Amino acid sequence: MSLLLGYSPKLFIRKPVLVRASGGGSSSLVQTPPCFILGADPCGADHVLLEYAYSMKNHPRLRKKAPEQLVYNDAEVTTIGSSHGWVASLMHGVGTLCLHDDLNPVASDANPKRILLPPLVTVPHCQTQIVTNVSLSSPSPEDEDCVVAVKFLGPQLSYCRPSSALGSKSKWFNIRIANPSFFSSRVMFSKELNMFRIPGAGGQIIGSWDLCKDQHTPEILVLRYRYLPELSEAEREVMDTCFTTEHLVESQSTGETFLVKCFRQSVGGGTSWETKAVMVFRVLPLGNALYTQDIGDLTIFISKSEAFCVRASSFPDVRPNEVYILEDTEIAFFRLADSDISGHTKRVVAPYFIPPQNIEYQVWD
Repeated sequence: MSLLLGYSPKLFIRKPVLVRASGGGSSSLVQTPPCFILGADPCGADHVLLEYAYSMKNHPRLRKKAPEQLVYNDAEVTTIGSSHGWVASLMHGVGTLCLHDDLNPVASDANPKRILLPPLVTVPHCQTQIVTNVSLSSPSPEDEDCVVAVKFLGPQLSYCRPSSALGSKSKWFNIRIANPSFFSSRVMFSKELNMFRIPGAGGQIIGSWDLCKDQHTPEILVLRYRYLPELSEAEREVMDTCFTTEHLVESQSTGETFLVKCFRQSVGGGTSWETKAVMVFRVLPLGNALYTQDIGDLTIFISKSEAFCVRASSFPDVRPNEVYILEDTEIAFFRLADSDISGHTKRVVAPYFIPPQNIEYQVWD
């Protein structure tokens, strides 16, 4: 594949998985490491040239073209979230969502994929202009059983099946959530449970919706916190001044679920935000949430994309037992073992961590 040309093999997973292939050879799969967009330079015709960083070290970096409006939003189009490397944009004039693979580092420049979803339907006493985030139930919206869920600020949760949209038969199913603790929270998909889940504000409950089976009544899990750390008075004072967000993350390799609480504080006269603390809890099936400073070989990635985690040992320069954070004005790294925070504040053009992407290429005998 042309995107592999000029790249050091160190950038990809060290042990490719061999899969069956026809034609007298074999086909090998490699994975790109988690990455993010480091910068975007204008390159004419309403496009920008994106530069991706696969780590904070000076490795070779991929550059590819993408539509300017997906990076620098305008009055007509706003990028509202990302999941599995697909970004979703909202076209305000017509109230329609579109899924794009343009920001995916391994997607084609020449033939990008765009999947137009049906016009949104606003539930009474709700709104569909401000979106919390987007979540896909499978790596590609072209998969037959893929469900895309959109969480709006407020009570509305909507979902549809993009594969039906390709045949112009798709429609939105809309849910008006009754519990206000979910109104500002983010939705994620649990592969372990095959359900969409939303943590309540404050992290006291988790709601789970089986949207794949069109079940609109949530299962509620009440969390019971265990092994909370002893905080100093100074630490409590700082955390009391912070804006707190909760993120659910599921490890595909271990099946574990983590609740991540990020404590961020306004700095620079309100022009940017800075992470002051992070707390990670291992969520057990019956609701015990165990505070932990040890998630083993895992690394958690929190951004405007759906949160994910990877085995650090599978990728060069990814540090285990850490939480990586990417926001509009911040890149931060939180070391769980000793609660050390490093990073810097800067304007991030596209605050989306992109999870590992599979690349298949032919190996001839």
